[in-house]
Amino acid sequence: MNDEFSFIRSLIAHRFVESERIEVDVGDDAAVVIPHSDRSLVMTCDTMVETVHFLRKTMSPADIGWKLLASNLSDLAAMGAVPTYALISVAVPPSWQAEEVEEIYHGIYDLAREWKVSLMGGDTVRIPEYLTLTLTLLGEVGRGEALLRSSAKPGDVVFVTGTVGDAAAGLHLLLHHPDQRFNYPALVQAHCRPNPQLHIGKWLVSTRFRPACDDISDGLAQEAWEIAEASQVCIVLDREKIPISEQLLQYAKAVGQDPFEWVWFGGEDYQLIGTVRKEYWAKLKETVKEKGFLLSMIGRVESGTPQVEVESEGIRMVLPKRGYNHFADR
Repeated sequence: MNDEFSFIRSLIAHRFVESERIEVDVGDDAAVVIPHSDRSLVMTCDTMVETVHFLRKTMSPADIGWKLLASNLSDLAAMGAVPTYALISVAVPPSWQAEEVEEIYHGIYDLAREWKVSLMGGDTVRIPEYLTLTLTLLGEVGRGEALLRSSAKPGDVVFVTGTVGDAAAGLHLLLHHPDQRFNYPALVQAHCRPNPQLHIGKWLVSTRFRPACDDISDGLAQEAWEIAEASQVCIVLDREKIPISEQLLQYAKAVGQDPFEWVWFGGEDYQLIGTVRKEYWAKLKETVKEKGFLLSMIGRVESGTPQVEVESEGIRMVLPKRGYNHFADR
């Protein structure tokens, strides 16, 4: 690495959104922005550590940068917020070359440009081993309009966006059958370059239906449990209604795996799970067709002990409360 990582710091000076709200830009001790008077500030932060959250054998440096920002953007999507500014801290070991770190920033910028996020600064340090990346993202939502996990009510419909389990299946493929990656491009894409559902989150806010919402970062089971516990309700999921992609089903069959292990517990899909009043569901479903979103009803909310159950062929069982464990042997 070069002296004090000056070349990395220079990368932070890239600007994608010119804004009169930026009072002090990159280059001072801290950045200063002027907040909107009629919006609430939404803040989130994620850390990715080499060997814990990503492996060089399954992801390129640019993919790592993309996913770092995507995980933060997904948190904002679940709140219905619009992203604005970001800060990044990078701890770089000797095993990483300057060009590789530069590629990580390019991956961040690829996604930042798409969502008009301005990188306002950060920090860079040396570390003995294992690259460590931390990104803090700011966003905004109308006052009192943020989507919450605690909004679910008995009688609600449970919905999910997109398909689930693809990212975990993609990781399994890249670890165990990398020669098959071109046969299942959607699974590889889901693992390496997931797309946060910001458009849908913003749209859900605009409906004024006040749905409960959470992003699927740790698996469908874990996120459903989070809503159930926050809202003090029982969530019942219909196993036959869970949307699963054809590529996931084909890959699971080819390698002899149960696809629902990835669906329930895989994580990192960055889709949204939520609940909405039953009387609003028909309107949501009608609007979804116009907007081209994939939104599926997968269950219902009942009163009772806060937990998550799965129903299949008339039999109900409690779904284990576990999701993606960063420290487990994958």
